[in-house]
Amino acid sequence: MVYSYSAPFETGTLKVSDIHSLHYEVSGSKEGVPVIFLHGGPGGGCDDKDRGFFNPEKYKVIFLDQRGAGKSTPSACIDENTTWDLVKDIERLREHLKIEKWHVFGGSWGSTLSLAYAQSHPDRVKTLVLRGIFTLRKSELRWFYQEGASHLFPEAWEEYLAPIPKSERSDLILAYHARLNSTDDETRLKAARAWSKWEMSTSKLYIDPAHVAAAEKDDWANAFARIENHYFVNEGFMREGQVLDPQEIDKIRKIPTIVVQGRYDVVCPATTAYALKKVWPEITLHIVPDAGHSSRESGTTKLLIEATDKFADY
Repeated sequence: MVYSYSAPFETGTLKVSDIHSLHYEVSGSKEGVPVIFLHGGPGGGCDDKDRGFFNPEKYKVIFLDQRGAGKSTPSACIDENTTWDLVKDIERLREHLKIEKWHVFGGSWGSTLSLAYAQSHPDRVKTLVLRGIFTLRKSELRWFYQEGASHLFPEAWEEYLAPIPKSERSDLILAYHARLNSTDDETRLKAARAWSKWEMSTSKLYIDPAHVAAAEKDDWANAFARIENHYFVNEGFMREGQVLDPQEIDKIRKIPTIVVQGRYDVVCPATTAYALKKVWPEITLHIVPDAGHSSRESGTTKLLIEATDKFADY
């Protein structure tokens, strides 16, 4: 059961470049232990419901809409938008809020960013709670966007293929990149909806039509698809497998970490979480037997809340 939550007690805008201004919110207890929630995508933005993972009497919950996402401006902007820009933004927000150390919580792309941030600033991270591990390796991108998940969701895959001519389907991420950056609004939005719908259609073990319907919202789909694709075309602005590199893991090895992974996660398959466990055996890895990718599936939600409850007094 998720925690009840109230409106944020602080809302602000953090100017991080000549282009980008980031929206942030602080909720829960003013005297609570700080935790930053790093949303997925890239480009997904924060959702009020994500406050429910944290006991509002114990945590000061910090939301940050990453560059171009959510309520941050300009929406869907991919200029000056890299993994390392986002890592710097997280540090800017920590300093702005005068926080010494905080817990870090992230799922999917948020798990990638959590690892990259922790490896860059290990002295600022109390604990990590991660879900649906994603590391942007070529094999992961190919599985979901080229061939692999397509064999499990053929009807959804057909809709994903529809905007791309057969002659361009040998590299679908690149083909989508051209359309998601088109100056023609109709072309761009058609591609954005198809890209976003593919992910929403595969994120849960039991498909939720309301979840899929989110992909039909043009503003959200445009930001989500453009920013995701931008990161994936550029392989996350990291070397292959960087966050799994033993030298990088050594930087964070002593940080208490709990990972929750859906057994039937098609978007970020369990093999990546298992790879993390192999290089970092000190982590606690829970594989949920009846869950896909979404944090909102009951078994996953339960374990995430148990993790934040456990870490609340660290």
